[in-house]
Amino acid sequence: MKKILFFSAIAALIVSSCSVVPISGRKQLNLVSDSDVLQSSLASYRDYISKATLSTQTVKCEQVTRVGRKIAAATEAYLKANGMSDQVSNFAWEFNLVRDSQLNAFCMPGGKIVVYEGIMNIISSDDELAVVIGHEVAHAVAKHSNERMSQQVALQYGAQAVSILTAGTSQTTQTIANQVFGLGANYGVMLPFSRKHETEADNIGLVLMTMAGYNPDCALTFWQKMSANGSNNKAEFLSTHPSDASRISNIQKQLPQVKQQFGSQRQLRY
Repeated sequence: MKKILFFSAIAALIVSSCSVVPISGRKQLNLVSDSDVLQSSLASYRDYISKATLSTQTVKCEQVTRVGRKIAAATEAYLKANGMSDQVSNFAWEFNLVRDSQLNAFCMPGGKIVVYEGIMNIISSDDELAVVIGHEVAHAVAKHSNERMSQQVALQYGAQAVSILTAGTSQTTQTIANQVFGLGANYGVMLPFSRKHETEADNIGLVLMTMAGYNPDCALTFWQKMSANGSNNKAEFLSTHPSDASRISNIQKQLPQVKQQFGSQRQLRY
């Protein structure tokens, strides 16, 4: 009887901790609080920025800020229009271009956007930059960091998750976030789910850039450029990202629906 009650409690906790990802509508496990994730990510962001070398390329810095603000405005407009105004307060947007030759960019929870100079070298328009920033903002909107940390709770502690979660301490969340997983856990569970996050961010990013007034067709040309530059030469099974071929194929399938459903909202050109 005790076992039945115990596992019933776990099931109830998981059900009560499910949330819905904006735009995609996918249900996700969310066992950690927004405040814990934001606190931890802000500390990491500040540490990164304190050590990074900010770009002195004025025109490109202004481009990152301009496109970032439009994507941010479209994101907030969507959240407010769809009954999620409370989530807008989670974002304090910042936009930085850093001196780094990697083809990379990221958006920390809370809307801290960093673009590398390396990726700007293959970007030829605001529309292509919107593909990058839309994708990264989508990770934050979908709370993928929260979900990854929730996965870690389940993988690391299993049945003990109930007692740990009920403690509800920020220190617990930060400790979990810094855990290093074994090879079996990574390749068996964590990496495949990360590919799901990447695909979801591609799809949500298309919507955000379209609502912000950018041309979503440019997602194809951008990722074709990335593929030509060897953005992901590893086998898909061992990668945290979809293969370039899979990503481009998925975007091709999503574009007609995105343009039909959200193209009419392109008046949100801020």
